[in-house]
Formats: sequence, C-alpha cells, structure tokens
Amino acid sequence: MPSNLSRRFVLTAAAAAALAPALPAQALTTSQASALIDRVIADINAVINSGKSEAVMIREFERIFTTYADVPIIARSALGVAARSASSAQLNRFTEAFRGYMARKYGKRFREFIGGRLEVKGAKPVKSFYEVKTTAFLQGHSPFEVTFLVSDKSGRDLFFNMLIEGVNMLATERTEIGAMLDRNRGNVDALISDLQSAG
Repeated sequence: MPSNLSRRFVLTAAAAAALAPALPAQALTTSQASALIDRVIADINAVINSGKSEAVMIREFERIFTTYADVPIIARSALGVAARSASSAQLNRFTEAFRGYMARKYGKRFREFIGGRLEVKGAKPVKSFYEVKTTAFLQGHSPFEVTFLVSDKSGRDLFFNMLIEGVNMLATERTEIGAMLDRNRGNVDALISDLQSAG
C-alpha cells in the first residue's frame, strides 16, 4: 500500500472488511447513520487539532474506536476463520488486544494530520446497512473520500467498516492479522500476545 494512503487511515480511526458479515439495518435511518458519523468526525477533528501529546492522542483514538465502532464485529472479522474455533475467552482477549493495537497503530500518526479535517457529504441505505460518505481534507494533499459503513446490528448505531478511496480498511487489517497468525502457526494466544505489543 502506498505510504501516503496508509497515512490516511489514521483519519478513519480505528479503525479498522468487505469480508464482514451482512448487518441488517433494522430501525436505523439515513439521518441517524449520518448523525453518528457527524459525532465521529467531530471527535476525530478535535483530537487531531488538540495539540495533545502522542500518548494522549492514542488514548483518545481508542476512546473514539470504543464509542463509535462495533469493535467485537470488527475484531472477529479481522481474525477471520480462526474466530470460529477460538473460545469465548480467547475472542474477548483478542478483541481487547485488537482495540489497543488499532489505537497504537493509527494513533501514532495523528501528528501528521494537524490542521486536517473530515466533512460528511451524504448518506444512503445500501442493502442491509448504511453508507456515509465523507471528504477528508489534509494539508498538502488533494481532498479524498472516506466512506463509513453503519449498522445497528448490535443494538446501537455503530460503524463496522471504512473505505478510504475505495480501499477497504478492515480487509487490510484482516490480511495483516492473518499474516501475524500464520507467523504464530495458528496459535491465537500467541497472536494476542503479539498484538499487545504491536502497532
């Protein structure tokens, strides 16, 4: 992946597949999906331009990811086939490790985006979820599109994936997590240990 594109992932926190299961929209509306991403963006923009230290920004990134993302769904999708054979305890530990990994991985890049911002441009239903399109504005870069996929499958309005200029963030993370699992010969506990220090 080009380095400039990988840097852009930080704006979407955490955060972060076409491989995700279909999620029914239930009672979620277009305006509710858009309002959720408005709140996500407000928080991201505030952190980017807060002037806080990197360590504080990472904690804020994790808070945003925890508050607005369907972390269990994202984590399970990133783990892939191995999630089927993992125990409930392993899945819980993996989810927590994955949350911290995402915060560290993308939070460390916040400083590169001081002065940047995201703006919601529109939302629409797509099959069983909602798609909310935003535009990212970075200093020294042309504007580019960031799309959030939103559902209320878990009983709350949450985003479960993002696409940056068409690049699927969760699919990318699933590939990286899969490679880490392969290096650990399929051992989920060893993967969790690696994730706790990765990012």
